[in-house]
Amino acid sequence: MGWLLLPVGIFAGWLAGAAMSRRMVRSEVRRLESLIENRNGKTAAAPLPALTAQPAPKPAEPEQVEEVTPETIMVLTAAVAAFLGKRARIRSARLVRAAPSNAWAQQGRAFIQASHNLGVVHGR
Repeated sequence: MGWLLLPVGIFAGWLAGAAMSRRMVRSEVRRLESLIENRNGKTAAAPLPALTAQPAPKPAEPEQVEEVTPETIMVLTAAVAAFLGKRARIRSARLVRAAPSNAWAQQGRAFIQASHNLGVVHGR
């Protein structure tokens, strides 16, 4: 008889969680609707204002290139020398800005990289 109580308990917990989630979502929707109605004295059913012509955006200014300080060059030289075991000459260095990343692209890259698990043997 005890084996039957476990699935019933799991179902009851799931049902209680679903009911609580639904109640929370409904209260949040009511709160957001009241905020929309109170905003600027307008109601939610009021028509949207007509779009006005916006001025053309200004062209982007060329990116300012930051100089790499001599201290940074010295640290890089020391790191390369420690890694290679001999002196090295750094001829140029520049700062690279990371491009803004798309969350979907980042998740796709993480998925692909995770699929390259070399410890898993396939096809046996």
